[in-house]
Order: sequence, then C-alpha cells, then structure tokens
Amino acid sequence: MRCKTLLFAAALALLLLTASTAPVQAAGGKVRVAFALLGGIDDQGWNTAQYEGIQALKKQLGGRVSIAYTQNVADPARAEAVFRDYARKGYDIIFGTTFGHMEPLLKVAAEFPHVRFMQCAGYKTLPNLGVYMVRIEQGDYLAGYTAGLMGYKNVGTVATQPILEVVRGINAFTLGLARGLSESGTAYDPARINTVVWLNSWRDAAREKQLAEELAAGGHDLIREMADTSDSSKAACAVGVASIGYGTDSTRYGAACALTSTTFKWGPVYTRTVRQVLDGTWKSGAIFTGFEGGGVALAPFGKAVPKAVRAKVLALKAKMTKGEDMSFAGPVLDQAGTLRVRKGAKASDKELLSMDWLVMGVGGALPR
Repeated sequence: MRCKTLLFAAALALLLLTASTAPVQAAGGKVRVAFALLGGIDDQGWNTAQYEGIQALKKQLGGRVSIAYTQNVADPARAEAVFRDYARKGYDIIFGTTFGHMEPLLKVAAEFPHVRFMQCAGYKTLPNLGVYMVRIEQGDYLAGYTAGLMGYKNVGTVATQPILEVVRGINAFTLGLARGLSESGTAYDPARINTVVWLNSWRDAAREKQLAEELAAGGHDLIREMADTSDSSKAACAVGVASIGYGTDSTRYGAACALTSTTFKWGPVYTRTVRQVLDGTWKSGAIFTGFEGGGVALAPFGKAVPKAVRAKVLALKAKMTKGEDMSFAGPVLDQAGTLRVRKGAKASDKELLSMDWLVMGVGGALPR
C-alpha cells in the first residue's frame, strides 16, 4: 500500500536535502515512463491513487509520453526483475511506488546509469535515482480540524501498520482535532480525543469492519479510516456514526456519511518529474510536497458539514497552499506531556520523517 517507511533509522536518513543532485542528460522526443505498483489499481486506496496519478500524467503530457505499469510488485526479487526488464527495454524513467522498492532500485539503477529512477519514500539515492513523497499529514490535520469544529471529541481510528508515515498522520489528525474542538468551544479531555486501534495490515476488509464496529459500540462518535479499503468508513455509516476517509474519496465506495477524505494526488508529482526529463533538467534529488504542490487534497465535504465549518477549513487550506504549514506548529506535547515542538516553532522535515511518538490526545499505545 502506502510508501512503507519501516525503520526509524531509515526515516532519519531521509533528510531530503542531502540527496544527490548530479544531472542526468534527458533524451529528446517522447519519454518512455514505467511504474511498478505495490498492489492492484482497484484497491480503493494507495494503488488506486497511484493509478489516478498515472492517468493524470497521461492527460497532461499526452503524446509526449509512453506509459507502462505493472501491478502487484511486492516481492523484492520480482521488483528487481520488473525494474531490470523496463530498463533493458529502454524506458527513460522508472518509478518504484513503495519503500520496499528501494533496495531493488538501487541495484538496478547502478546497472543502468543512463536510465532515471524515482522511488517513493526512500532515503538512498544515486546520480540517476531520486526519491519522492507527499505531505499527507497536511490533509490529516485539516480532516481532524473539520471533525473538531463539528464537536467530535471521541474519535476512533482504525490504523494500519505502526510505521512512521502512519504515526505522523495520526498525530496531525489529532492536533487538528484538538484545534477544532478548542475553537468550537467544546469541552473535551485533552489526553484522549482519538483512540487508535491497529489493523497490523494495509488491507483487511473484514477486520477493518470489525474494529470500526467495536469502536462505534464503545461510544466513539466518529471513525477515522486509514486502510486501503473504505470498509471501516462503511461500517461506521451502517451504524449511524460519522467517518473520515483516507487515500481516496471513500464516498466513491459507499461511505455516504463521510465528512471528507484525505487524498493522495500523485499526478502533479509525476507530471513535474517527467517534464524535467523532457526538457533536460531532471536531477537526482528529493520531492516532498503538500497542498502547495498539489500533492494532497481533501475530498468534497459531506452534506453534514456546516457551511461555517467548511469556510474555516478552506481558509486554513488556502494558507497551506501558499506554503504556510501549521500542521505541526508548536507547542506540541507527546502522550507523556513532554514538549516536543516549542511554541513559535514548527517541526522540521527531519523531525517529521523520524516521528516515532504519539501526541497528547491519542489514546492507545504505539506497538514496538
């Protein structure tokens, strides 16, 4: 599913500005682009969003590109074979769309120095291998803010794997939720506004449904979906509890009660990167972009979201689009009450990409 930043040490190493920037000469004419997708394009989440990004690339650049993709490339050995095959066939730039593609890409990129490669959420680069990711936590913050402004103070989150990307999203959502609750004047327990349970999988529809139903039965007033499918949101809707989707717009898959969804938008990232290949300016480096670069979005608001709430959320979104990211603005406390980001400061990219702790307001432990 999503880019799997599995190791704390790996995230520390993902200091994006240290990536190699050695230029690779671009080929003229039509650019041949290939993608290896972790799962199937119909998974309703991560891979669906990746596929939509590929289609956006095709729409933007049309006859200037030739695009191929391979689905269900999860096994490292198969990934290496897929990347090598595309390189041998003369593709100009090849994208690996998950953290698990990092080592296979490193090996193949070293064998084909004149082919360009990009890898999602990686931290190892070569002169012909760069990395990319989007700031989904910005959308998470606004989704939480939406819920808080509406007075939801006992959220239940069906989380996936306890990796850094997911932790960062949970934290941003909780910080936005706390802000919304404060602005709405709702009384709440600052130590427990978002109870997190772990799926320990990227996609398990039956288990997602079960966990959502258990959270709803336990009195949680909104279910936060984080898995590839929308089954936790649909389960919430079925028992009259609100939800917020993730990855793609969950209303597309039957979760009519969703207030909104945080969505990945890979099209701008892919289009910008391939344009650089076309005009000869591509360099190995790192892309880490949010609303300002069109990398993330909020799905349309549901009917239950009042106009006043929509206006406030969109006002913050407009600020983020202009580059003002308040998703981790201090003061930020962790669950133990320790100050992690001081007042007047913001979490740095290094801190965001190595975040292995939960903020004040999250109920439940981070599995170790």
